[in-house]
Parts: sequence; C-alpha cells; structure tokens
Amino acid sequence: MKILLHACCAPCATYPFKALLEEGHQVDGYFYNPNIQPFQEYLRRREAVEKYSKQTGRRIIISPRYDFEEFFRGVVFREANRCRHCYYQRLKQTALVARKGRYDAFTTTLLISRHQKHGLAREVAEEVAKEEGIDFLYRDFRPGWKEHWELTEKYHLYKQQYCGCIYSEYERFKNME
Repeated sequence: MKILLHACCAPCATYPFKALLEEGHQVDGYFYNPNIQPFQEYLRRREAVEKYSKQTGRRIIISPRYDFEEFFRGVVFREANRCRHCYYQRLKQTALVARKGRYDAFTTTLLISRHQKHGLAREVAEEVAKEEGIDFLYRDFRPGWKEHWELTEKYHLYKQQYCGCIYSEYERFKNME
C-alpha cells in the first residue's frame, strides 16, 4: 500500500518508517504539528525531521502551515480534552493530504509513544478516516519503543523533553523548581 505517515517528530518517525517499509509498503512522511510550542521548539523539531529525511532518503512532506491559533482556539477552556483536539487537528490534515495525494491509507507516529493516549489516538484517526473517506492503517508501534531510541541515537536526532504543547511542557517541568 501507499501510506502517508503523520510524523509528530523525527525520533518517533524512525521505527514506524522502518516497520512499514519492512512490511513492503511505500511510505511517505508528513510533518504537520501546530500543537508544538514555543515556535522555536517547533522549528527544532521540523529541522530534525528534515535532517532525518536527508540522512535516510525518506520522503517527508513538511507542511508550510503552522496553525497554532487554530490549536489554541480548540483547546482554550477545554484543556481536559486538549489531546482529542490536538490529535483531531493533525490527523484531519494528514487524511486530507493523503486523500489528495492518492494514498491508500494514513497512519501516525503517535502510536509509538508510551506517553500518548494510544486508544484515543486510534479512535480519533478512525473517526477522521470515516469523515474523509480514506483508510486508516492501525499499527501498535509501541513494541519498537526501545529500537526507536536506538535509531534516534544512530541518526543523532534532536530529542524533545515533552509532547509538544505548552500544557505538556508545563506538566513536564512544573516539579523541577
């Protein structure tokens, strides 16, 4: 199948790319993450994705859009459900690009992280797939967690310290004072 892989960051893209290619799929990446703040952090992660693409020859489409205003409009006063909005915004855009690019399916690197809400990410992706009329390829990439860190080291990729949004940054560092 021709698959579009939503890439939340370079480290999380390493193992899913490898696993899908080993299954025999044609895989392109897609970087669209307006949830990442501050902007300098977004630029660091985008640069790491570009570096990984150049090092491996993997095609990764970098969205020119950084719709952080839309992200904030969707989560302000709904912080308890911010992950649902975040997943929806990013996966909706991925599905749109996949459909337009005539991919057979889309999937996401969110499914490798032990820190993401795995069930929610899958649920939202399946919802978006129905809305957009394109298949969602579900894979539980978490068994590759250790290998993804080994690949991150191999390629000398920037490793972030939090999920991406300002809320997760706060939660990660608030007890370090």
